[in-house]
Amino acid sequence: MPISKTQRKRQVLALQDLGVELVALNEERLAMIELPEALRDAVLEARRITTHEARRRQLQYIGKLMRGMDPVPIRAALDAWRARARGHTALLKRTELWRERLLAEPGALAELLAVHPQADARRLRALVRSALAEHAANRPPKSYRALYQAYVP
Repeated sequence: MPISKTQRKRQVLALQDLGVELVALNEERLAMIELPEALRDAVLEARRITTHEARRRQLQYIGKLMRGMDPVPIRAALDAWRARARGHTALLKRTELWRERLLAEPGALAELLAVHPQADARRLRALVRSALAEHAANRPPKSYRALYQAYVP
């Protein structure tokens, strides 16, 4: 069964979007991805172009070049970097939640130590006390920040 014109357009637009992501990459990450020389040159050229219409045409050209190659390795590399970034963001959010729980709930430190037995209980306890005292005295949040940095999952 032949591919419909709408489906072909979707595929072309998806390749152009992938090209936009390639243009947005920094030099180090772009160097990690194996690209044909013509495509790499087109991506580098798109970075130099500042006028809207010329940039749009260059991105279309990048999409055209990508039609002749397999985009799966490029997508895989971009997805791996996104997954790593999402994992890091999730870690930061978990750390923030634990800090808030440590300051709000008396039994949270015991839970944290049960989940992470390698954590320094004495230091965490001192930081929690000190952060609560800082908050009560309306002082700068030095221990509050240190508590965030002390949590190591």
